[in-house]
Amino acid sequence: MTVPTKIAARISGGLRRFQPILASARSRDVNESDTVVIVTDVLHEVFGYDKYADITSEHMIRGTFCDLAIKLEGELKILIEVKAIGLELKDAYVRQAVDYAANQGLEWVALTNGVTWRAYKVTFSKPIEAELVVEFSLLDLNPKSPEHMELLWLLAKESWQKARLGEYHTQRQALSRFSLAAIILSDTVMDVVKREVRRMSPGVKIEAEDIKRVIRNDVLKREVLEGEKAEAARKQLQKAASRALRAPKSAKKSAEACADAQADTEPEQGKGT
Repeated sequence: MTVPTKIAARISGGLRRFQPILASARSRDVNESDTVVIVTDVLHEVFGYDKYADITSEHMIRGTFCDLAIKLEGELKILIEVKAIGLELKDAYVRQAVDYAANQGLEWVALTNGVTWRAYKVTFSKPIEAELVVEFSLLDLNPKSPEHMELLWLLAKESWQKARLGEYHTQRQALSRFSLAAIILSDTVMDVVKREVRRMSPGVKIEAEDIKRVIRNDVLKREVLEGEKAEAARKQLQKAASRALRAPKSAKKSAEACADAQADTEPEQGKGT
């Protein structure tokens, strides 16, 4: 994921400008209202949002206003909960915004104190949940690092227009330890491992279940095998396998249907004109 040169220059320049501002504000322990002002400027100069057209504070959450929100072309993209710059961020601070976002059908919520930024993906389940997808500290990032520029780009205006944050989240899910654990213990992978183990130890009878037991007990951590996330990963893998099995059947039916249609349109052999 390469950041376009012009955008990378803006992000890098904005980061250089705001790092000393943020460090000074934190040393002075400025209040939440002043932090909101700084965050608004960061959203404008680093992330590229129009201060007057894209950034708003009009959305109310249970009678109180959400600190900030990003709206692009009339569509709400993300709610931003801002805390005082000296306050350590906790997931509990974003709970109310998550509930509001879920009620509005909004997928993204952010929490920041100006220095630390977190972006959460809202899950429309019961109860409503929020998964931390991105977290970084502006004071820890290097303006010359392409990797750090890519991280900041995920929250930039141009990124929303290309759905980069959603793509990043999907990639994280695919490479999560729960997904990889489910894949490792799948029948397909076990068949390959069994073959290689037998090749290493000719004549020794080893079954897939023997290998699974060792992997579960001695190779993988229990936390990636148990719990809701592990179960969700297994179900996702099963669905993917089912889709893969259905695909050849659908292709075969389509080919047969085409062949039948072609046969129907061909002139009968042996008939005179």
